[in-house]
Amino acid sequence: MTKKKFMNEFATTIEQIVPKDIDDYDEFQDKDLLEKLRNKIIQNIIDGKDKTNEDMKDFIKEEIDKTVEGYDLTSEQLSYIYNLIDNEVNGYGPLTELLKDKEITEIMVNSPNEIYIELDGKVIKDDTVSFINNEHIVRVVQRLIQPIGKTIDIAHPMVDARLEDGSRLNAILPPLSLNGPVVTIRKFKSELANIEDLLRTGTLTPYMARFLEACVHAKLNILVVGGTGAGKTTLLNVLSSFCDPDDRIITIEDAAELKLKQEHVISLETRTNNYENEGAITIRDLVINSLRMRPDRIIVGEVRGKEAFDMLQAMNTGHEGSMTTMHANGPADALNRLETMVLMNGVEIPVTAIREYIESAIQIVVQVSRLSDGRRRVTSINEITGLENGEIKQKEIFKFRQTGVLSNGDVDGEFLLHKYIPKVYAKIKAKGTDDLKDIFES
Repeated sequence: MTKKKFMNEFATTIEQIVPKDIDDYDEFQDKDLLEKLRNKIIQNIIDGKDKTNEDMKDFIKEEIDKTVEGYDLTSEQLSYIYNLIDNEVNGYGPLTELLKDKEITEIMVNSPNEIYIELDGKVIKDDTVSFINNEHIVRVVQRLIQPIGKTIDIAHPMVDARLEDGSRLNAILPPLSLNGPVVTIRKFKSELANIEDLLRTGTLTPYMARFLEACVHAKLNILVVGGTGAGKTTLLNVLSSFCDPDDRIITIEDAAELKLKQEHVISLETRTNNYENEGAITIRDLVINSLRMRPDRIIVGEVRGKEAFDMLQAMNTGHEGSMTTMHANGPADALNRLETMVLMNGVEIPVTAIREYIESAIQIVVQVSRLSDGRRRVTSINEITGLENGEIKQKEIFKFRQTGVLSNGDVDGEFLLHKYIPKVYAKIKAKGTDDLKDIFES
């Protein structure tokens, strides 16, 4: 679209909404009318502009100034219009400011006027932003994923992508979604949490932190479990920071979120099918391939299928100190799910043999939970103690016990250390870590 045509349509749109012969301009002070103006401009003009025009931003500002000349607009209202249009042209529409806000950790679009955000661990509805319609949502998603070579349309109604800034986007369209386009963005944190952050926010205690650090140094295999948004990846990243700097570490993820500071780190990421529905590379493919890459440790972002068997194989064949996460309601449920995942491979292995395999592969199970007040807590640290009557036995070492909910909604509780000396404590000491005496021997 040429500048002249853009200018003419822009002016026409304003005239349709606010005719210049009206006597009372006070009506234009109403934000609803400003919203209508914004919607009309975006719908009829912005999508048709020449996206390669580098000075379009300045041009739009000039045309807004010309078009609204003579109307009783405050500087705040002018700024409102400028920002909305600028976000459409040079940003990501209504999501622009939400994506910039570092305090927002998740964005959920359920419909044009139903947008939720996660802030300080709590999900709240954001009434300050909206889309024009479902098509507007799809256009913004397409703009977000276009730079990474992905698309979403009727032929490809689902997309799961890691954006250029590392954020994770998932979108699904009708007819798969009955409510219209649904978009979920888990924002990437440029400054990932460290153990000090977890201690400061009360996610765990100093005793728990020291114990987990010792487990990593002793090269125990660790499974982190919890629900969606509980903080499994955050904790896995913190645990990974305790790995020896000389270790050759291979990380395997669907979308690269782990950011290890060690020097010798190889990061692998899965690949989805191409347009011909071919070429997918799964977590399992990467786990199998990683065994040929001479790893000291293998860290899998999440196991949820057949790759569980290969991960257990790696843990059982000399790749000590490996770690992974899993969606599960608790430590016992996690081990049951592992059994199911191994059986998904179609191998004819007795359940007792699978349990022996799991028992010998994993030493520590850490549960992290998101409580009702939105805060994350390490609610349990267990060790696998062996098999008894064909069942895998676990013993709890640390626990968070909820005692109630305060009047402001905050969860009240306490961390407990059981009077129990873990079996892994001997292995920890054998690896040269002997600074846990005050925890288990006092």
